Amino acid sequence: MLGKTVVATGATSGIGLAAVARLAAMGARIVFVARDAERAEATLAALERAAPGRGHRFLIADLSLIAAARRVGEAIAAGEPRVDVLVNNAGAMFSSRRVTAEGLEMTFALDHMAYFALTQALRDRLVASAPARIVSTASAAHAGARLDFDDLQCARDYSAMRAYRRSKLANILFTRELARRLAGSRVTANCFHPGFVASRFGDEAGGWLAWGVGLAKRFAAISPNEGADTLVYLASSPEVAGVSGEYFVKRKPAKTSAAARDDQAAEILWDRSEALAERGA
Repeated sequence: MLGKTVVATGATSGIGLAAVARLAAMGARIVFVARDAERAEATLAALERAAPGRGHRFLIADLSLIAAARRVGEAIAAGEPRVDVLVNNAGAMFSSRRVTAEGLEMTFALDHMAYFALTQALRDRLVASAPARIVSTASAAHAGARLDFDDLQCARDYSAMRAYRRSKLANILFTRELARRLAGSRVTANCFHPGFVASRFGDEAGGWLAWGVGLAKRFAAISPNEGADTLVYLASSPEVAGVSGEYFVKRKPAKTSAAARDDQAAEILWDRSEALAERGA
C-alpha cells in the first residue's frame, strides 16, 4: 500500500477506524469523509500516530444526503491526483422511520445511496488510477431480504431490521452491477460481511433497538480489528487483485442469497438509484 491513496467513509469508529489505521501502517495515505468534526480530528490524530507525515486528511459531509455525497466526492476527485482504493463503509440503522431532507428513508439513503453517489463521483478518478479497488461493507443480514421496487423507501411496512436487511441486499446487488459496468477498466468492486462487531453501530438507532444491540454487543460481538480484517484484505491483498463482483466472508468468496444473485434486480436497482441521485442533485 506504500504510496497509495485510500478514500474511506465510516472511518471514525469501529471497523472503519481499525481498517484505515492498518492500511496507513501498511503505507497508505488516508482521505476520509466524516460527519462529526470532533471524531474526525481524533481519527486524524490516530492516523498520524500510526503513519506520520503522509498528508492524511478528512472532509466533513452528511452522507445521508445525496447532494452532500456527490459534492464531497467531486471535491476529492478534483483534489486528489489518484484514488487507489474506495472504501464504502458508513452505515446505520434506526428504530423508527426517519426521512432525510431530500425525502429518502434514512437507512436506504445512508447505507445504499451514499455508496452509489460517492462511487459515481469518484468513478472517473478510480478508472484513471487503475488498477484500483472499491470495497463496500455489506452483511449476512441480507439473507431472506427482498427489494420491493414499489416501496424502496419502506413507507408501507417499515421496521428497523427490514430496512437494514434490504439495504445490505442493495449493497451486494450494487457491487454486482458495478463490477459488471467496470469490466475491462482494471477497477474491481467487491463487498464483504464483517461479522457482528462491538462498535458504535446501533448506538444512535434509538429506543429499544439501541438497547438491544448494545446488550448483544456485550456478549456476542467480535472486535473492530477482527471485523476489519476482510476489508483490509480486499483493499490490499495481491491475492484478490483481479477478483470483482464477489461477496466475501472471512477472506473467502461466499454464497449469497438467491435475491442477491438476481442480475435483473441489480440492474433495476442501479437505474432507480441513478434516478434518485439525479433528483437529489
